[in-house]
Amino acid sequence: MDLLALRCFQVVARHEHISRAAAELRVAQPSVSRTVARLEAELGVELFERRGRRIRLNRHGAAFLRRVDRALGELEDGRRELAEAAGAGAGAVTVATETLMTVAALLPGHRAAHPGVDVRLRQCPADAMAHLLRTRAVDLCLASEPLAGPGLESVELLREEVLLAVPAGHRLAGREGVGTAELEGEPFLTPGPGHWQRELADRLFARAGLRPAVVCEGNEPGALLDLVGAGLGIALLPAMARDAGLRAGLAWARPADEESRRVLWLVRDREAFVPAAVRDFAAHALAHFGATPGTGAG
Repeated sequence: MDLLALRCFQVVARHEHISRAAAELRVAQPSVSRTVARLEAELGVELFERRGRRIRLNRHGAAFLRRVDRALGELEDGRRELAEAAGAGAGAVTVATETLMTVAALLPGHRAAHPGVDVRLRQCPADAMAHLLRTRAVDLCLASEPLAGPGLESVELLREEVLLAVPAGHRLAGREGVGTAELEGEPFLTPGPGHWQRELADRLFARAGLRPAVVCEGNEPGALLDLVGAGLGIALLPAMARDAGLRAGLAWARPADEESRRVLWLVRDREAFVPAAVRDFAAHALAHFGATPGTGAG
């Protein structure tokens, strides 16, 4: 088996969809199908269950994927280690984050201190981040929960309250101690299932025996702020969204439930090679948020 076949299998396994994998790999669908079929023939087992055009990773494929992720991750670590030893430029760091708002404030200081470093951002939900770290698709993650998985280390960056964003002139504008029962029937704007804001909203409402009246699911808090300002509904947003002060037509209220908080974590894979550019970005993030190194989980 060759590296191209393993990479092809890895991408197909992640998407469980031939055409999406082909688009990412920038090759024709028939080529992807043939590559996977040759790999299965070489291994002597099928790696996927096939039902028409749908494919699903089977137990053999899942076991093989863990080994492939580890092997390709080691090779990528080796490439980066040699590049750093050879002094190939200032380096690069790829950071995954649930919302770009989280990294916007810390980037100017980092760019001023490390002007030659190539910073790449990837927005995704927290439940996709462990895989990205394991496959070396990203170096660091900023997540609103400590990520689970072997070798993952989470360091607390920030604790902040979560507030209610409401349209200016709303009956709750400026209120302190808003009970969840007072939100019954209010049109609610929230990210989709799997995002921390949605999970927090569902948890708060469930404790009050209610369900949020969701009228919009959108995964970018900046857009949610605009929609709240346009009068579409209300939203739970972290205090940093208020502190950014970038939107007109908004007001804020403070929920009564003490659980209306979030913790921001910096997560990395302990087993991955850590280039200087990655170490510097992590140190800058800790300093920016005033975090103490060593406070974490994992």
